[in-house]
Amino acid sequence: MSTTPRPPLHGLAQIDGMDESAWLDVIEKMEEVYSQLVQDEIALEEKNAQLEQSQQFIFSLLTAMSDVLVACDEGCRIEETNAALRELVGRGDEALRGRHLAELLAGDAHRERLRAALTNAPRRGSTVEIDLLDAQGQPVPVDFNITPRFSGAGQLVGHVFVGRPLGELKRAYHQLREAHEALKRTQQQLLHSEKMASLGRLVAGVAHELNNPISFVLGNVHALQRYTERLREYLGAIHANADADEQARLRAKLRIDHLLADLPSLMEGTLEGAQRTADIVQGLKRFSAMDRGERSEVDLNGVIERAIHWVRKGTAPAFAVHWSPGEPCTIHGNAGQLLQVVMNLVQNAYDASAIRHDPGDDPAPALWVSLVRDGEVARLSFRDNGPGIASEHLSRIFDPFFTTKPVGKGTGLGLSISYGIVEQHGGRLTARNHPEGGAEFVLELPLSSPP
Repeated sequence: MSTTPRPPLHGLAQIDGMDESAWLDVIEKMEEVYSQLVQDEIALEEKNAQLEQSQQFIFSLLTAMSDVLVACDEGCRIEETNAALRELVGRGDEALRGRHLAELLAGDAHRERLRAALTNAPRRGSTVEIDLLDAQGQPVPVDFNITPRFSGAGQLVGHVFVGRPLGELKRAYHQLREAHEALKRTQQQLLHSEKMASLGRLVAGVAHELNNPISFVLGNVHALQRYTERLREYLGAIHANADADEQARLRAKLRIDHLLADLPSLMEGTLEGAQRTADIVQGLKRFSAMDRGERSEVDLNGVIERAIHWVRKGTAPAFAVHWSPGEPCTIHGNAGQLLQVVMNLVQNAYDASAIRHDPGDDPAPALWVSLVRDGEVARLSFRDNGPGIASEHLSRIFDPFFTTKPVGKGTGLGLSISYGIVEQHGGRLTARNHPEGGAEFVLELPLSSPP
């Protein structure tokens, strides 16, 4: 309010019948009203600025959205769209505003699907997959989420459609599925390669095991073949009615008496070698279910003994394995798979302990194996006298393709596959460095029956 002195208003006051104080009051009120108008105008300008800022923010959000957005009135006529939708259908904002949403759909079937979605859930929203026509007139599947809009009085005034074109997602899913199938094929090939490597170690042990009895049988058969020729010659002379002196001479020359005395031992040795070969094959057949999912009651003592036997016969004849069968530990599982796990742990122990051990230097490679029952769990421990596992490798020891062996000496899949087999049997496989030195692997498997 202004406080500037004003000139006398005697004449004006006399004409209007008002004194000077009344006019001063009128002027003061006018100034108050004018000041209030100025303040209201400033506040209005601030509100307009905030509104423009909010509108710009909302516009930037709509523009940045990758999902398509359509806001329609109650009659499903378009009121607002975002840049993603306009780019998809190839139309501008003016061309879309006021049009019915059904005009953007690809065919009557999708219009009916939209109508049904709006009819069935008008107030709580719904989802529907419909095809929009793109800029080239081609149908594009869009998964729309329909949300109703209400006025301040709670009246339905329209719907908001927010959706994502499924074409790109379907292409990405197809590519992902193809990559997954390729990965599965590669994984099966790698698993097969690792199984073949385990089978190779097993075959090496079997070949060495079979060599002795087969060689023994072959040697006896060759001796029997020679004896047969000599007997045929001697019997031929007898059948030819040779005189007694000739028969005696041939009997001495062909050593018939020695031959007859040697025949029982030859036959016994041949039968023994054949039986030993049959036992080896029969024992191998019990653990030949590598690729079958058959499960049965398996004695861990037998699995451990067989695994140690094959590894030592195949690749580590000088490997000192300290093992004595303990009390029976029977589990329900696949004998072939468990043999593969134990063979892999024994072979790894030999490979690790042989790294730093040279003849005449350090103690020879050795492995200590123990099997104990702990409640309903069988705990199998493998401790070698190698250099142990580096601390940075402990967390990765069971990762696929991780190996510390030289190139060509390991696939990095043995422990990973063993870990998976143990998990399939409901057990656990762990690794650590033993306090007395070397690495220790502990295999825990649930017993098939309580002790």
